[in-house]
Amino acid sequence: MRLPFSLLFLLSSHYVRALRHSFETHDYYVLEHDPHIGPSLSQVASRLSVQVVERVGELDNLWVVRIPKQPPSTFLRERDGNGDRVFAALASLRNPVFARDPDRHVARSMADSVKHLARQELRQRVKRAPPPIHPGDDDDPSAHPLAQPVMDKLDIHDPLFVRQWHLINEEYPEHMMNVSRLWDMGITGTGVITALVDDGLDYESEDLADNFWAPGSHDYNDHEDLPTPKLPDDHHGTRCAGQIGAVKNNVCGVGIAYNSKVAGVRILSGTISDVDEAAALNFQYHNTSIYSCSWGPPDDGRSMEAPSYLIERAILNGVQNGRDGRGSIFVFASGNGAAHGDQCNFDGYTNSIYSITIAAIDFKGLHPIYSESCAANLLVAYSSGSGNHIVTTDKGRSSCATTHGGTSAAAPNAAGVVALALSVRPDLTWRDIQHLAVRTAEIINEDDPDWDKTAVGRLFSYKYGYGRLNGYKFVTAAQEWQLVKPQAWVELPAVQVENGSSTLNGEMSGGLAIVPDGVTSTITITQDDLDQNNFEALEHVTVRVWITHDRRGDVEVEIISPNGIKSILAARRRDDLNRDGFPAWRFMSVKHWDEDLRGTWTIRVSDIGAEDRTGHFLGWQLSLFGSTIDASIAGEYQLSLFEKALPSVPSPNGPIVSDRPSTTTKAHPKPTDHLPGNHGEAEGEADKPAFDDSNPTDDATRPTASGTMIPTADEGWFSDMSSLVSNQKWVFGAAGVVLLFGVMAGIFLCRRARHHRRAAGHYSALPGDDVALGAMPRGGSGTPRTKELYDAFGEHDDDDDADENTGLRASSPGGAGPGLGFHEGFLDDEDPHTPRTAPTPAYRDEPDPGEAPRGSAIISPAGSGSGSGSRSGSGDGSWVHAS
Repeated sequence: MRLPFSLLFLLSSHYVRALRHSFETHDYYVLEHDPHIGPSLSQVASRLSVQVVERVGELDNLWVVRIPKQPPSTFLRERDGNGDRVFAALASLRNPVFARDPDRHVARSMADSVKHLARQELRQRVKRAPPPIHPGDDDDPSAHPLAQPVMDKLDIHDPLFVRQWHLINEEYPEHMMNVSRLWDMGITGTGVITALVDDGLDYESEDLADNFWAPGSHDYNDHEDLPTPKLPDDHHGTRCAGQIGAVKNNVCGVGIAYNSKVAGVRILSGTISDVDEAAALNFQYHNTSIYSCSWGPPDDGRSMEAPSYLIERAILNGVQNGRDGRGSIFVFASGNGAAHGDQCNFDGYTNSIYSITIAAIDFKGLHPIYSESCAANLLVAYSSGSGNHIVTTDKGRSSCATTHGGTSAAAPNAAGVVALALSVRPDLTWRDIQHLAVRTAEIINEDDPDWDKTAVGRLFSYKYGYGRLNGYKFVTAAQEWQLVKPQAWVELPAVQVENGSSTLNGEMSGGLAIVPDGVTSTITITQDDLDQNNFEALEHVTVRVWITHDRRGDVEVEIISPNGIKSILAARRRDDLNRDGFPAWRFMSVKHWDEDLRGTWTIRVSDIGAEDRTGHFLGWQLSLFGSTIDASIAGEYQLSLFEKALPSVPSPNGPIVSDRPSTTTKAHPKPTDHLPGNHGEAEGEADKPAFDDSNPTDDATRPTASGTMIPTADEGWFSDMSSLVSNQKWVFGAAGVVLLFGVMAGIFLCRRARHHRRAAGHYSALPGDDVALGAMPRGGSGTPRTKELYDAFGEHDDDDDADENTGLRASSPGGAGPGLGFHEGFLDDEDPHTPRTAPTPAYRDEPDPGEAPRGSAIISPAGSGSGSGSRSGSGDGSWVHAS
């Protein structure tokens, strides 16, 4: 029988009162008794003059005992020195000189049977879900029962530390980075340098000045030594730096590694060449340990872009030669495009085997609406969502930020933990860090349907990777970690499907048509393959694909291991209308870590089955990376110059081909442009699969449930018409709408006709031939209106769409037209301060109320070829941060 809640409350209150009353009359102790020594528990209790109350929970041989309290005068005398009666009685048993029992051996055995004795005191236990912190509470220690003891013990006086919930979470104590115990152990990041590759770093901030490392800093936007934030919205890098290296003082809060050094490498405040970007990712790489990168391609669900060969070389150089050969640590934010259906496997930085890709969870441990999912996600760290943001340093001498967030904030939190680990184990390699991440990650939200068991028994999620980063667990494991062997790889030749081919420029032809159920191809790995490549244990799996399609977002790709473990490499992206397909695009998965790779690997390529959007599967290449069998004969991986060629070119050391596409500059919009406006307010979730297509786009060409565009006999094209007609309210409502529309249309047409009659007298026929439509002036500016007229009819041009996506417009002849001109050369000189026609929108962590989230896609008609503008399938050429 269930008791009413009110009765349960009264009974529990009565129990608490009774417990308090018994503490008023008795002193309580916990005693651990070893029954194997000889004397029984009752004999020991009798000699100690205590009463056995009960066993302590489910713990064997641990008992609660008590003794009546003494009068007040005696009570005070007992606490003088070691005057506790029970401890004194135990001491008399252990010291035969003072034992009253003539059989001293019995007394000694009784004492030996007591393994532990501790007096119990009433304490105020902290609830797991106290009320949220309110303004005005910061000066009241009682409002912060978890943070205040840490502040007292570690001498922290930063006023906003109590609001840094990612460090001490008062409301959900199980959800924080868990680093304060490391601070108490003296692990604070000393000797480690982290570079924030971002939009600058305010080295004059009182929160960062003492930890700023000038030799590792540089401005690649304005080509200056110091990464001074100059633009009004250049505060993102400073905020991220504060999460890592904000010092203990009395300004804002503290960083996770508050005794480590931070440097700023400024690249996001304007256009930058691949040369500069590559240099930025290698700047001071012998001394800099970590590069924190909270940026990438636009998180709009349409872009797909990877680092150029030059930048890939820089990253590879970093992991092979950085930190005196131990390797630079690249921490990348996974991206904020989940609300747009974006996935981090369409970003060539986050799906690199050399990156530690960090997704986000909020202060409740839920998956936020913005955090992208993919098989390349390694871990999650805490960031904004469910009503909270990240509190950190801001640009300005003593300014603080309270609205920071997105995966931009998750990445620096992870970088801070890595800095703590490297401070105690500077010999860890870049792959050791990834191994520690896989092995120490903690599962959260176990009932989330996105968790899937790997071949070796671990759980993996496209949303959470291997789980959340626990700072204490990660760093303490690093202290005892045995270094992994050098890297090995098995890189198989590309498989051609139905004579599919691709030029060095990515122009594809041939291949097998993708049928409704998808197409598959297989390849087998043998033990001989492993032995010949000195390969012992698996870590990363990469798959390069050649696929053509009329609408790239319709394509789905998955790889299935010999053990039946499936990695979804590409799920449907409803806003990706690009027609360039996948010209040698490389996907990556960490889901197969430690799996036995011998046997048949299967790739499956499918689409949604729309009859007017088709594609072909031309080929694929499987590469497997892991550790060597014999470390003494390990080699160094080399990049191929001909990655887009199919059939693949076997040698990675061939000459540079003259017709290889030239490197171009990239525009870098502000890092948080594509962060949803409610990134700190929207409630997260833990009950949805990562690639749930239960709410597909309202695309007219999407197939019906039967899988074709032809309705069934009982369905018809208007299957709900019968229910509509049966409801008279709908009938009259629809009729009213039609009538209102007719009246408004009539008024509009009448007014339009009257306007044309009045205007006719103001115009005369032009002499001579008709004037070309493109020559008509627009508002007196001399710019043609042709593009506007095409837009009015929804007829988009691929190149024009690319211009709109990047924010670049072709200049008029002679350069007189408005807008920023296209770059004609690789390293053209240009004035970085050249004004633009339209000012860059000011960066805000939260848009104005009612403003649509930045990055919202405008869906062009199917088959228009809009979407990411580059013909090579590389997106629109612009870059944003993943914040």
